[in-house]
Amino acid sequence: MTERVLSGIQPTHDSFHLGNYLGALRQWVELQSTHDTYYCIVDLHALTVEVDPALLRKRILASAAQLLAIGIDPKKSTLFIQSHVPAHNQLGWVFECITGFGEANRMTQFKDKSQKSGTDRTVVGLFTYPMLQAADILLYQPELVPVGEDQRQHIELTRDLAQRFNSRFGEVFTVPGAHILKSTAKIMDLQEPTSKMSKSATSLAGVIELLDTPEANVKKIKSAVTDTGRDVTFDEANKPGISNLLSICSAISGRTVASIEADYVGKGYGDFKKDVAEIVTETLRPIREAALGYLHDEQALLDILSEGAQRAEAVASKTLSIVYKSLGLLPRS
Repeated sequence: MTERVLSGIQPTHDSFHLGNYLGALRQWVELQSTHDTYYCIVDLHALTVEVDPALLRKRILASAAQLLAIGIDPKKSTLFIQSHVPAHNQLGWVFECITGFGEANRMTQFKDKSQKSGTDRTVVGLFTYPMLQAADILLYQPELVPVGEDQRQHIELTRDLAQRFNSRFGEVFTVPGAHILKSTAKIMDLQEPTSKMSKSATSLAGVIELLDTPEANVKKIKSAVTDTGRDVTFDEANKPGISNLLSICSAISGRTVASIEADYVGKGYGDFKKDVAEIVTETLRPIREAALGYLHDEQALLDILSEGAQRAEAVASKTLSIVYKSLGLLPRS
């Protein structure tokens, strides 16, 4: 029997970036050929920060368009929006009721974000976020959840809640395993190559965006911070800028870093940056064009998401019905 996979991504920015693509999303595409895949745009999680409604709507659509553009096939995968399936909130409340306060308070991401913002500016939704995330996952009874290393603690909580519910109320949930995505490369910020590429960076000058124009991304790569010397060699400690560009080039081309280094013996940074810019922009060009095409025909995009929501809801509502029955809640007649 084909293993089921569930993963989600937040629509918190105008565009995904190269780190998202190489670190996770490209592997989502690969998984749909070997697994029963469910991919969710978790728009409700995006409400834990202050939102502009028009901007959020735009970003949800852009997220869906980009997922389709990179190769998520709605005939192979169930692609849907979290808020289109009410069972997420309903099961989230159940999990809030079996999660200890101390347990929730120990979640690293909540502690980090609340310390930065201060308790007065930290919303309750950020505290209960992991319980909703557990609901997002367990509704679909997946065997595997592809996540980055930073989400390992949340998956452990999800497993704990599944096991706790099963021990108290009967075997309802599949206890999923974390499929920790092994990034083909550590993609760093082009301007701060000791920090991961992130849309929360102080400046987007070092972030390669999937929806940005090729010209803009070429400029960013050619302006990338480099190091002393002129040899194109991989040395993260002493040459983090060039090492990052080598990692990007290797991840996209599939070639080893050593073979790329060999091509630039006796050449300088300028030639190397020019070639990296070309391989990156030619890889992203068709993705950008396809995404813009989906965004141009908004109704067709909404139809794909509607069909995905119907398929997701069929699975989620079945799980929720079993949960409610196990808890002793009365069915609606």
